[in-house]
Amino acid sequence: MPNLITLLNLFCGCTAAVLLFNGEWSSAALALLAGLGADFLDGMVARALGVSNPLGKELDSLADMVSFGFLPGLIYYHLLYFRGSDTLPVGEHAGFDYLSLLGFVVTLFAAIRLAKFNIDERQSSGFIGLATPSSMLFAVGLLWIATFDSWGLGAYVLDLSVLILVIVGISYLQIAELPMFSFKLSKMSWSGNEIRFIFAIIALAGFLWMGLAGLPFIILLYVMLNIGKAIGRKTDT
Repeated sequence: MPNLITLLNLFCGCTAAVLLFNGEWSSAALALLAGLGADFLDGMVARALGVSNPLGKELDSLADMVSFGFLPGLIYYHLLYFRGSDTLPVGEHAGFDYLSLLGFVVTLFAAIRLAKFNIDERQSSGFIGLATPSSMLFAVGLLWIATFDSWGLGAYVLDLSVLILVIVGISYLQIAELPMFSFKLSKMSWSGNEIRFIFAIIALAGFLWMGLAGLPFIILLYVMLNIGKAIGRKTDT
């Protein structure tokens, strides 16, 4: 059962790719969110059933590479292809463009990150670097803003210099030696989980207020909280 759910994540990623190439921007974003839900659910089901096997781990990594590695790169490809516009033209096909291939730099660094995650024993309860699902959520948020010109930010999201800055930043964060908290809770008490609960409350409020267009800001807040936590840890030592 967990492996079937993992394959559903992969199927959602493949579906999102087709939707992107047909200019169905909002539908592609929703397909990726469905894949994220499947990615969360497979682990939860595996723990509930008390099952674990090497095949499931490999399938999960391969599915993540498509949905959270290749697809963010494909989103950035399309954003770069339609650079200079105010919004993404619904239903319009993206052709081949050399400059737009820069979007797949994010995909390359996602591959490095996923490979490191599989052999890094430090990431059992947290992350070192930005997890690929978070990278995907950031890209989906930008796609949503560019589709609906949320708060008039469409032109900024489709600006070449902004996109290059984002691609470089997200690529680096995926492999950065920056400890980042996960939501794997060993206990449900406030003590020891303060930053997780505070972020969850702020993120939920932000999502309810801004919808999918708020995802980049939520992920940015997540990164800043972890940077602050890392600086605080160095100061203490």
